[in-house]
Amino acid sequence: MIAFVAQAFRVQGTRMEPLLLDGERIVVNKFIYRFQPIERGDVVVFWYPRDPSVSFIKRVVGLPGDLVEIRSGQLLGNGLPALETYLPAGFRDSDSYPPTEVRKGFYFVLGAHRRSSNDSRSWG
Repeated sequence: MIAFVAQAFRVQGTRMEPLLLDGERIVVNKFIYRFQPIERGDVVVFWYPRDPSVSFIKRVVGLPGDLVEIRSGQLLGNGLPALETYLPAGFRDSDSYPPTEVRKGFYFVLGAHRRSSNDSRSWG
C-alpha cells in the first residue's frame, strides 16, 4: 500500500541543487494530488518522456494553458516576470526560449541548474 501513498527516490545529479543534493534520498507524497492540483513552484518527480525507466525531479513553472517564455535567462509566466527566489543567481543562464503555450494535461518544468538541466526546454 505504501507505493500508492509515498515512494522513495534517489536524487541523481546536481540539476536541483541547492534544494536537493546528488545522492540524497527523498520520499515523494503521491497521494497529495488527489486533494489539490499541481501548482507553480511545486517540485515534482516524473518519468523522463524519452526513457520511462528514468525518473526526473524538476520544478513546475508552467501550468496547462499558461504562456511560458524565457528572455535572456528571465522566466516569464503569462507575460509577467516570475519571482524565482529559490534559484541562486549563479545557476541562471542567459538563454532565451520562445513563448510557448503549455498544452492541456501537461506542465512546463525546469531544473535549478539552468545551464545544464535537461527539462521542458529540451523535450517540451
